[in-house]
Amino acid sequence: MFRLQVIHGPNLNLLGLREPHLYGTQTLADINAALLHTATALGVSVDFFQSNSEGALVDCIQSTLNQKHGILINPGAYTHTSVALADAIAAVALPVVEVHLSNLYKRESFRHHSYIAPLAIGQISGFGADSYDLGLRALVQYLKKKSGSASPAVGAAR
Repeated sequence: MFRLQVIHGPNLNLLGLREPHLYGTQTLADINAALLHTATALGVSVDFFQSNSEGALVDCIQSTLNQKHGILINPGAYTHTSVALADAIAAVALPVVEVHLSNLYKRESFRHHSYIAPLAIGQISGFGADSYDLGLRALVQYLKKKSGSASPAVGAAR
């Protein structure tokens, strides 16, 4: 069974309240519940983590080393600013899918750059909460193809 880490960055704990015209009305708990349902259907396990702190997010990424097969991450605003998150992702060398609720490229120009995207196997944005579901499905499909459908040993490199 593939073991995956879902990481939610800053302000995502305010989903459902924060700018619903941009991010929708679903809460983070709603998104996690939907992801758990999808993960169960796909036969994978998921752990969830959210923090507004860059250091805590780095710690979470580092904790996946030899423990998880892949990472689904919405780095929030740290997407555009955090070399530290990018360095942590590079260090653990796991397949990563970057997701965003809104379409970054329809927003302010400073949001058009991602420090995470060059390290990710893919990026999905603009589909609201469905971005997470699509990202999870893409990550699992990638892992299955990469491993020939069997779960590899934890810590296998990209």
